[in-house]
Amino acid sequence: MILRFVVENISLRVTSPESLKNSYECAVANFGIPRYGGTLTGLVHYRKANPNACNNFTDDISFNSKKPGGLPVFLLADRGDCYFTYKAWNAQNAGAAAILVADDKAESVITMDLPEDDPKADYLDNLTISSAFITRSLGVSIKQALENNDLVLVNLDWTEALPHPDERVEYEFWTNSNDECGFKCDNQLDFVKTFKGVAQLLEQKGHTRFTPHYITWYCPEEYAPSTKCKSQCINHGRYCAPDPEEDFSKGYTGKQVVVQNLIQACFFKVVNESGKPWLWWDYVTDFSTHCRMKENKYTEECAHEVIASFGVDIEKIDECVGNTEADTENAVLKAEQEAQIGKGTRGDVTIQPTLVINNRQYRGRLDKKAVLKAICSAYKETTEPAFCLSNEVETNECLINNGDCWMDKVANITACKDTFRGKVCECPIVDGVKYVGDGHKHCEVPHCQINNGGCWESTKEGKNFSACIDDHTQGCKCPPGFKGDGVKSCEDIDECKEKSACQCSKCKCKNTWGSYECGCAADFFYFREHDTCLTWAGAKDVKTRNGSSFGWVFFGLIAIGVVGYIFYKYRVRRYMDTEIRAIMAQYMPLDSEVDVPVTRSHGEI
Repeated sequence: MILRFVVENISLRVTSPESLKNSYECAVANFGIPRYGGTLTGLVHYRKANPNACNNFTDDISFNSKKPGGLPVFLLADRGDCYFTYKAWNAQNAGAAAILVADDKAESVITMDLPEDDPKADYLDNLTISSAFITRSLGVSIKQALENNDLVLVNLDWTEALPHPDERVEYEFWTNSNDECGFKCDNQLDFVKTFKGVAQLLEQKGHTRFTPHYITWYCPEEYAPSTKCKSQCINHGRYCAPDPEEDFSKGYTGKQVVVQNLIQACFFKVVNESGKPWLWWDYVTDFSTHCRMKENKYTEECAHEVIASFGVDIEKIDECVGNTEADTENAVLKAEQEAQIGKGTRGDVTIQPTLVINNRQYRGRLDKKAVLKAICSAYKETTEPAFCLSNEVETNECLINNGDCWMDKVANITACKDTFRGKVCECPIVDGVKYVGDGHKHCEVPHCQINNGGCWESTKEGKNFSACIDDHTQGCKCPPGFKGDGVKSCEDIDECKEKSACQCSKCKCKNTWGSYECGCAADFFYFREHDTCLTWAGAKDVKTRNGSSFGWVFFGLIAIGVVGYIFYKYRVRRYMDTEIRAIMAQYMPLDSEVDVPVTRSHGEI
């Protein structure tokens, strides 16, 4: 079965050579530190001696740019032979700024994920390189260009990777109380501890609205009485989680994980209703410290002790949790299962842990600084909180080689402007005069700002017109509505006398300086777009027909919405009946049940 997993993309544009100039498909990897809100440009390198980047690059080869102002290097690697993370690690150690992994078959791009069972996962803590997956066809084209000794210049752009519609960011954290799932669990717990302070501050100041979520599956009805379902599920198979150690004969069970997840979800519900949602961060941090599986303290009793330490009403928590043995639905977990299903452009949540920011799934390592940058990039531009421009979050790129922008060292004027979404090379405004140029190599005072460029200029009837042209020609040309040489004189054109406008039979033309006005006789309405006069009845008829069309469109949209809602409700049921069954079969092998492959994301080769 195939879940509706949405691959999160960023903009990849090849700017050189000319034959490859275009934008291409490019998927963000679910590891390393992506540059949300920023861009990165580099020259592509490909090593035939190590095409898959599965081996360390020799010491005499370094992708670090040695020339001042030199561009970073993007390593192109072929898919296959080793984990994606190994390729990225080898590229990072060789000094590359990013790695582009090209597919080995013709298909849509995929999400490169962390390996499930990497025995050497320690290096993942230090994996920071930007990583992206590209199509086989683009990989082949880049290699052909490199064969022809062309310089391949690529721009990766994360500025629009997350939507930023308003002044508040809404984000979800799909997490788990389990602490025995290896690197992912350890990374998740570290993130919660380090991110807690800033998350609480953002919430208290109203900059964000945060909601935690928990993934649960349900056991197919025909298998609910089985021993394995009973050990992994509550409420008669409705809500389940995989066995923490993936060993049904020892340790904690998936059932216990579901109960703790439910307690955490209920804790958030209770404190959120009391107006203090940020207390959730304190609770999960303390729970992970005092109630660890590794110390055999992962119990309801321990959870209650932690809850009591915050003065939260345990009876309200217990009421929310309800009877986990009853053959009934739990309102909180039912809502969690429905929230797991993607709406609109957001796909189903299938990777755990996952951050969803403004209804778009974050990809990359759960790193405090990286996540903060992602959240900052999700604000509407210029509405970011002050912390988004702090040294902790963003680096002033203008302080390094002036951001490779134009600069007048004598006048101490620069085109480099630092913003959260990266530096911008934009010609400055000095003393009210806007410089013009590309901002990178050239900026100058527009010639029209100096004595109007030696061209004609005049003000009359509250209007100002100039014949100066501020472009590369730097010439003089009378503006529309005037005629003359543009240097010494420009005379008004009388459009009414020259009959170049307002020519319908009932039109009345009046010349103005630099333009004209048209009107109609009484009881007529002038339509400028068609240069004609209509009776008011005719104009009303036009408006009525347009209104009727609008009505049909409006009712059509309502009909589409109703059909969409019915389809969504059907999909929720179908999702639970088929696709979740596939996940259950993979993570919780059932009696006489054949393993079913699940397409989610890719952490392997």
